[in-house]
Amino acid sequence: MIYAVCCVPVSPVRIEPDHKSEMISQLLFGEYCTIVGNDKKGWIKIIAAVDGYEGWCQVTHTEEIAAAQYNNNTIALAADWANEINYKGQVMHIPLGSVINTKNVSVKFSGVFWDAANATRNEATIKQIAFKFLNTAYLWGGRSVFGIDCSGFSQAVFKFLNIALLRDARQQATQGELVSFLQQTRCGDLAFFDDAEGNIIHVGILLNDSEIIHASGKVRIDKIDNQGIVNADTGERTQKLRIIKRCF
Repeated sequence: MIYAVCCVPVSPVRIEPDHKSEMISQLLFGEYCTIVGNDKKGWIKIIAAVDGYEGWCQVTHTEEIAAAQYNNNTIALAADWANEINYKGQVMHIPLGSVINTKNVSVKFSGVFWDAANATRNEATIKQIAFKFLNTAYLWGGRSVFGIDCSGFSQAVFKFLNIALLRDARQQATQGELVSFLQQTRCGDLAFFDDAEGNIIHVGILLNDSEIIHASGKVRIDKIDNQGIVNADTGERTQKLRIIKRCF
């Protein structure tokens, strides 16, 4: 098995080894992956450690590491919207949620660490993290404050609670426990929405039983009722509620 770590602020993960191929996810600085393929033309096929997602990224965006480092849990998350680090003698700015291996001598970081393993899972923490993403542009396949999709947003917030959500909304809908009624929800519950065929196509984080924060055009706060999401600016009904899940 070949292990690697992302060594750039954000690396696109694509369906095919081509710059024009659809971006389906991203790796953030410090996140681990396994290398399962190589086209010998500058692209490697990887499986992301954070969620098992598979795709292609540029080989120059990663560095191979030993199994001992891959399995090391002595990590913290970068807690600011953008964070300056010194990596191998060069200054780099990495996004919120990047992984800092505290035992890696190549990384010098004097910013604010977030200890996800010991984070308090409550309303205050959910809002503290989720609100940092407000107005982040929607980006298909995005997982960072520089651009994010709906399931990337929920995954990113829960990462700060040390809860590993899967990558896609339909996958996340299989996690946690079912909440039967919107009126029984609490801050941090995940609301999932479907299309006319019943496919899960969207997810957001409930702030209470009438408000949801989600990535739709940008990360925003909208109204929600038993039928679904209502745009807070226009009053338009935009998503049809399917199920609600609780992960903590």
